[in-house]
Amino acid sequence: MSVDDPGPPVPDEPSDVDPGAEADPDGEAVTDTGEHPLALRLEELILGAPRQYTPFQAARAAGVSMDLAARFWRAMGFADIGQARALTEADVLALRRLAGLVEAGLLSESMAIQVARSTGQTTARLADWQTDSFLEGLTEPPEPGMTRAEVAYPLVELLLPELEEFLVYVWRRQVAAATSRVVQSDDEEAVDRRLAVGFADLVGFTRLTRRLEEEELGELVEAFETTAADQVAAYGGRLIKTLGDEVLFVADDPGTASEIGIRLIETMTGDETMPALRVGMAFGTVTTRMGDVFGTTVNLASRLTSIAPRDAVLVDGDFAEALAEAGDAPLSEADVDAADAEKYRFALQPMWRRPVRGLGVVEPWLLTRRG
Repeated sequence: MSVDDPGPPVPDEPSDVDPGAEADPDGEAVTDTGEHPLALRLEELILGAPRQYTPFQAARAAGVSMDLAARFWRAMGFADIGQARALTEADVLALRRLAGLVEAGLLSESMAIQVARSTGQTTARLADWQTDSFLEGLTEPPEPGMTRAEVAYPLVELLLPELEEFLVYVWRRQVAAATSRVVQSDDEEAVDRRLAVGFADLVGFTRLTRRLEEEELGELVEAFETTAADQVAAYGGRLIKTLGDEVLFVADDPGTASEIGIRLIETMTGDETMPALRVGMAFGTVTTRMGDVFGTTVNLASRLTSIAPRDAVLVDGDFAEALAEAGDAPLSEADVDAADAEKYRFALQPMWRRPVRGLGVVEPWLLTRRG
């Protein structure tokens, strides 16, 4: 919901707009509060109710303090709106639900704030992406004389229930998968777990930003993120986040991470439109919080990525040892008999020991697919 510049309650019909309002380039009048009447109509359509409450009234109706309501609101990623009448019955219900979880002892107040923040951050990005993809691309007037506004409203009206159902389905699937991982892990691993962490980074991306047009650059980034997400998911990893020219992923074991890292290299090198890729991976204790991962293992994987050769995968010593213990790769090729060579999936080659900023001296290993 956009509440950066809240205005009066939404009129029942667009013809109720202030006759003294100015017109925007699409021909729609703009209210004297600066808001586009179509934006107000779309907001009411999406939220399912008109603006009705000020923040104080919403907090009182939800039975929570104004301070807690403001903290929830900010955690969800929305700007302070003073005491403008800009909230709906849905906002009251959301406050009541969060406060009810705290009162019932199911969540602490700080945990409820974290739930609001993580949900807000995740859905904000999703909403931006969907709006850019659907509204920007699909609201171009199909016929001369039609305005963008005339196309947007019915499009949202049709898409909204379908996207909502799909969002809930995917969310339930993800919660089921995450819950299964937690239940199957040891109690000590609920927050601090041993995971294989990997970064994949496009080589020369800064130079590309100066050479490519914005649209071309956007298409390249989207293709990279799509390819990475597909490969990570297909081989059993989890994509933590994308950073334009870089992706961060994790896997439960080095063997799975190795397959993902090498598959990324193989897939990208087979695409002439994509730049070279480098991958760095480490294995060790990782702190998970709000869907992200932190700790020395993550930092080491990032540093290994920065020193990895083009179209190559570097791993740390713990990763190499765990891979060897699982029987996926030998630590020394000298110990491999010709008869046993076929049982290994990967090969490891020790590289020169070198100092890594903030982490001391490390010995990276070059990881390749055997044969």
